[in-house]
This record gives sequence, C-alpha cells and structure tokens, in this order.
Amino acid sequence: MPRKESIIANAAAGWPRAAQAQEEAPMQRKGNIKHSVCQWCYNNVPFEELCAFAKEIGIEAMDLIKPADWPVLQKHGLICSMTPCNSIAKGLNRVENHDECLANIRKAIDATAEAGFPNVICFSGNRDGMSDDEGLRNCAAALKRIAPYAEEKGVTICMELLNSKINHKGYMCDRTAWGAGVCKAVGSPRVKLLYDIYHMQIQEGDVIATLQEFRDYIGHVHTGGVPGRSNLDDAQELNYPAIMKALVKMGYSGYVAHEFVPRGEPLDALAAAARICDI
Repeated sequence: MPRKESIIANAAAGWPRAAQAQEEAPMQRKGNIKHSVCQWCYNNVPFEELCAFAKEIGIEAMDLIKPADWPVLQKHGLICSMTPCNSIAKGLNRVENHDECLANIRKAIDATAEAGFPNVICFSGNRDGMSDDEGLRNCAAALKRIAPYAEEKGVTICMELLNSKINHKGYMCDRTAWGAGVCKAVGSPRVKLLYDIYHMQIQEGDVIATLQEFRDYIGHVHTGGVPGRSNLDDAQELNYPAIMKALVKMGYSGYVAHEFVPRGEPLDALAAAARICDI
C-alpha cells in the first residue's frame, strides 16, 4: 500500500486524518483515470475537510457542487466536474418543461464556461405514461436548441442514466441505448451521457460491453458498489479494476466520479475507491 494511504488507513478515527494527510505532498495517481467524488455522499464530513482530503489523495474534482461553493473547491486546487442543473423528475421529455429547463441549463453553461469547468448535467424526466419514442423525440428537440450554445462555450451537457427498477421509478433515460439514441438525434459533440455504473449494472448489466458499444456517447462516469450503492470492495459484485481498464483501452478521457454511500469510516472508503480505480 502506498505510504500516504497507509497513513490514512491507520490514522485514529475522526477528521484529523485529513489534516494528517496534508502534512505530506499530494499523492500522485497514475494518470490514466481522472478521479472525482460526489460530495453529497459525504455530508457528515465538513466540506473543507473533504476538499483537502480529496486533493491530498490525488482526486482532481468534485461533482454536483453549486457555483456558490466553487471558491472552496478552487482554494484546494479542485474543479467542479459536473455542474448541477434542474431536477430528476422534471426533465426534457416534456415539451412544457423545455423553456424552464433550458434556461437553467443555459445559466449553468455560462457559470461552467466562465470557471473553465467541463460539464453540466441534465435529466430526461419520468415516463408517467409517455412512450419512450415520444420522450426521445422531445429530449432531442430540447437539446438541439441548446447544443449550439454548449458548443460555443466549450461545455458538455451530460444526460444521466439512472435505474428505474429500484431508485428512480419511472425514469425514462434508464437504458444506454435509449440515451445514445438521444445523443445521435441531437448530433452534437457537446451532448453526451453520464454513465452511472451502479445504476446501469442494476438496470441492464453487461457494463464493459455496453461502455465499449456506446463509447462515443459517454461523457462522464459514476461509480458505486452493487448491491447497496456502497464501497467498491469485494463485498459487491462489480470488478472495478477491469471496468477502469476497459475505459482506458477505449480511450475514455472524462472523469470517473465516486458516487457511493460509504460504509465504515468514510474517508478510508474514498481512499480505497481511488486506489481500486487507479489502474
């Protein structure tokens, strides 16, 4: 185990371990995977402590941080790798939502571009009786309106794939092929998918083959153990080193953001996830 992670793993319980990590130079990752983390999974850890710890173990970014908190990220040498925007349920599959959702996306693009950050998230919305074909057409129509602006600003809009079996009943963008169909219909290099490994293992499985098939449409990746959305350890079924190797082999250059609810000491779980995925 690398010296820094040995220090982290053996430190006494509590947040002082983050301060202890700062006493050494930041860990140097291998550079094949760009590591990020979702802050909402660590709500019990003070935000500044999490930022300092993430930086010291070689994590480069955080997902879903509001612009008001970006100065804290930047203070610690981190970026926001996915700007939040709109809600999951009220999405782009309904024409009546388009103006409101696109205004929010445009505002998020402006802030993201000004900060020099890469991505803005978006959502399909729920089915609620709508056919998937109609939803695809509506999502594509909305994204075609905003895609030229995203291209101009150099920001990628990523529609998140979520499972509709357990966590998000009725969510429409619950299969990679459907999400890729939206991207194809839009036809912009700035409209891609956020492939959440946890969600897609539950919904459709066959993670590596699916990533390979739809590689051109994958703009961002989330991790999480299955079942349970917890640590990326051998208590869950996914082979994360193999998945990371497949991402590297297919030329994926986006971020891998750890989005799992840690079991046990949260910072140890985060350090372990970064180590497991650092191939």
